Amino acid sequence: MSQLSRSSGSLDDTPSTPGKFKPDKPSPYIHRLRFHNLSKFTFYSAFFLAILCFFFLLSSPSGSNPRRSLGSYGGSDWERHVTRSARRRSDSGMTVLVTGAAGFVGTHVSMALKRRGDGVLGLDNFNLYYEPTLKRNRQKELQKNGVFIVEGDLNDKPLLHKLFDVVAFTHVMHLAAQAGVRYAMQNPSSYIHSNIAGLVNLLEVCKSANPQPSIVWASSSSVYGLNSKVPFSEKDRTDQPASLYAATKKAGEEIAHTYNHIYGLSITGLRFFTVYGPWGRPDMAYFFFTRDILKGKVIKIYETADHGSVARDFTYIDDVVKGCLAALDTAKKSTGSGGKKKGPAQFRIFNLGNTAPVPVSELVNILEKLLKVKAKRLVLPMPRNGDVKFTHANISLAHRELGYRPTTDLETGLKKFVKWYFKYYKEEKKKISAW
Repeated sequence: MSQLSRSSGSLDDTPSTPGKFKPDKPSPYIHRLRFHNLSKFTFYSAFFLAILCFFFLLSSPSGSNPRRSLGSYGGSDWERHVTRSARRRSDSGMTVLVTGAAGFVGTHVSMALKRRGDGVLGLDNFNLYYEPTLKRNRQKELQKNGVFIVEGDLNDKPLLHKLFDVVAFTHVMHLAAQAGVRYAMQNPSSYIHSNIAGLVNLLEVCKSANPQPSIVWASSSSVYGLNSKVPFSEKDRTDQPASLYAATKKAGEEIAHTYNHIYGLSITGLRFFTVYGPWGRPDMAYFFFTRDILKGKVIKIYETADHGSVARDFTYIDDVVKGCLAALDTAKKSTGSGGKKKGPAQFRIFNLGNTAPVPVSELVNILEKLLKVKAKRLVLPMPRNGDVKFTHANISLAHRELGYRPTTDLETGLKKFVKWYFKYYKEEKKKISAW
């Protein structure tokens, strides 16, 4: 936040000691002039405030109040929305609480679950890490398909208890997190708040529930950190994180293991590898490269110290969703009850990647082809901001246990993203021009 500083100089020539200066009596013309100027100032101020209020009301999504406190929930109407959204179409279906439901992966997973007949209730705090309008538009898409999102924070324990009182969740798909490797250098406390404190709070509520739900949650390929052995296997070392984000995700895996061991919670962790696609995150390279190439801006492409290529195992969103649903479908029941363990519980970790790392320079080549625009490139050495040189997933365990088999190559996936991008921002421009 910017800070206001006081001026050390006076605002006029009037002495600070009263009684030593008596201004001449102003003429009636001066009085009229001052009144006229004041009236103009008041009119334009009121007009400006009215315009601001008008645009604020237009920008607020229908059916939601962004200024509502996180704790203001409950009531018959609220409970009706919650129970209707969580209602499954058959007795064999699941009832799933999806945290981070307005996020990129959360939106796609929620839609997939709802389409196949499972009960789905979303939870999201709609933080301002990136473009909130995008999250609100995802929320609208979910509402159209019968998924209600409760606006609240993982650290609001009374809210979580209330949700579990209203709905007997069979599963939790925990996708809420503070994302982004580089942002951790600017706001480290947000990662502790969301990725550690929020996770513990959710696990506390889940272990006390009766019955306990089975939990699937999003870890990250970032936990492999400075590991140089490729491809990355779930058996590899993960004790050398390269960023605070990675450290919080690794801590989350150890915390999850503890709750599994002590309380009998069935927990599956999924290490995502650079997920991309429609409705994606604007802070991801493929997204802001697309935006900047179209605007004619210079894009920065990093290379290693030995002038090697930085590469990522880009994984299309539909493939990741299939892995998430397979993890939910194969999750065994938790063995605890009311916080007391009755026997050993399932604990698993899986990589969800594409097994085909692509240099970032090649990503730009594909975007140039799809956008039909030449990128203005600036090649720079990798900064020390937590990024790693490459990621490469070994998915043999996920293939064997989950039947996970990615089918979308990078060019095919980017083609679908670019198609969505043009459609989405064309519609957004129409809304803005209509204002």
